[in-house]
Amino acid sequence: MTRDFVPGSPFALLSEAETAAWYAYMKVHLRLDYEMNRQLRADSGLSLADYHVLVALTSDAAGRMRVTDLAIRIGWERSRLSHHLKRMRDRGLVETGTAAEDRRVTEVALSEAGWASLRQAAPDHAGFVREAVLGALEPGELAQLTTLLDRVYDRLVERGTLPRPDDHP
Repeated sequence: MTRDFVPGSPFALLSEAETAAWYAYMKVHLRLDYEMNRQLRADSGLSLADYHVLVALTSDAAGRMRVTDLAIRIGWERSRLSHHLKRMRDRGLVETGTAAEDRRVTEVALSEAGWASLRQAAPDHAGFVREAVLGALEPGELAQLTTLLDRVYDRLVERGTLPRPDDHP
């Protein structure tokens, strides 16, 4: 790979190998977000952001979480999540209210329509993920990819500003 970078380019600060790895990651990340959003909208009318929220809520058996915990789980600023939850509530996908044990805390819960939307969207989305991403891997590479991604995630949590979500050790 030839490095003909504009002076001051952030890539000039990385080695060739680091640049190649980071560029490969960015290509996949940006294209995957686009394609998953397109697939979800076409097949179920949900956005990728909607899907992130709905799936995260299923980590609780009752489909209910504190808004702050949900923001941590999906890595969003609380204000962004609050605005998105309002739009989802207006569409009937979630319900919000104060927590019974602490009236200062706002909780969000999957509504019946939210559960139904998630059940409807999940099979096609899983098929897309299997075909577009997992299908590109050789049999032994899935475990390797999982290990590498877990290691990067742990480093992000260790050095980042968000706490680790409660359901992870």
